[in-house]
Amino acid sequence: MKLYIVPTPIGNLEDITLRALNVLRSVDFILCEDTRTTRNLLKHFEIDKRCVAYHIFNEHERLDAIISQIKASESVALVSDAGTPGISDPGFLLVRACVAEEIEVECLPGPTALVPALVQSGIPCDRFYFYGFLPHKKGKETLLKRFAEMEETVAFYESPHRLVKSLEKMVEIIGPDRPVAISKEISKIHAFTFRGTLSEALAHFSQGEVKGEFVVVLAPKDARG
Repeated sequence: MKLYIVPTPIGNLEDITLRALNVLRSVDFILCEDTRTTRNLLKHFEIDKRCVAYHIFNEHERLDAIISQIKASESVALVSDAGTPGISDPGFLLVRACVAEEIEVECLPGPTALVPALVQSGIPCDRFYFYGFLPHKKGKETLLKRFAEMEETVAFYESPHRLVKSLEKMVEIIGPDRPVAISKEISKIHAFTFRGTLSEALAHFSQGEVKGEFVVVLAPKDARG
């Protein structure tokens, strides 16, 4: 019995690895964040496999049953809608439970928005702190004050309807001149990276409707543009 964590493309379908396709073909069934999304991916690569819904809304209540299913199988794959499961997506609870039950867990290397955003930012990425999504309200100001004093590059995800408000808070707390890179829709047709200061980023993204998913890469304390 074995659980494979299988990253799936975040945009371009060619980003999937040959090994990921081989695993998806070989497992007994696939745990999916959204079975419709995963079936479309499988159809594209001509893979016929049973898909089982496992997502943020049912992961607690279905965990024991899923563990029992894994124990009764030779191998199972876990996928999210895009990227690597467990990174701001469901997966951690299942991995922890499998480890506790001595079920072998193996995570394949593959697509994630974080690494490309860091590397292409032009901001030092030899040491960095990754947060995930910022809190909606509670704790956000305290967190940004921590970011302001960090000597490592900071990276986090942000949604389109919250990006401008987060930038406003960052200008207020961290200061207008801190360098930042903001990557949008990595590996997709409308991929774009903005590079500049926080105040320049705020001006840019305040001009019109903000669309897409974003990775924000904030330069360390004392960095200058």
